[in-house]
Amino acid sequence: DVGFGKTEVAIRAASKALADNKQVAVLVPTTVLAYQHFQTFSERLKNLPCKVDYLSRARTGTQAKNALKGLKEGEVGILIGTQRILGKDVVFKDLGLLIIDEEQKFGVSVKEKLRQLKVNVDTLTMTATPIPRTLQFTFNFL
Repeated sequence: DVGFGKTEVAIRAASKALADNKQVAVLVPTTVLAYQHFQTFSERLKNLPCKVDYLSRARTGTQAKNALKGLKEGEVGILIGTQRILGKDVVFKDLGLLIIDEEQKFGVSVKEKLRQLKVNVDTLTMTATPIPRTLQFTFNFL
C-alpha cells in the first residue's frame, strides 16, 4: 500500500546488487515518478560509490547520451527510467536487478520486452494497487 516502504525495500535491494558488482534498472510508468525515484535513490545512496542516473523524455539528448555511455561502461550503477530504458540503444554492462514499479500500468509490448529481459536477471515488482489493502482488510476480519 502507499507509504508502507516499497521504495525503501527497492533501495536496499539495489544496494545489495551494487555490492555484488551488478547494475540495477528501475522501470517506472511516468516521467515524474522517474525523477522522484532518481532524487530519492540519489539522496539515500549519496555516501556509496555508485552513480545513479535516469532516462525519460524530460532529459536532453546530451544527458541521455551521457547516461547511456556511462551505463555501457559500467559507470552508472543504477538507471531509473520510463519504458525508454527498454530501448535497443540501452546496453547494460552487467545488469543484475530489475525493479519494476507499477507493472500493471505497462502495455503488452512493454511486458513482452520485460519477459525477455527478466530471463537472467533478478526481478522485484512493486505495486500500490488496492489488492494489498484489500488483503489486509481481509486479515483484519479473520
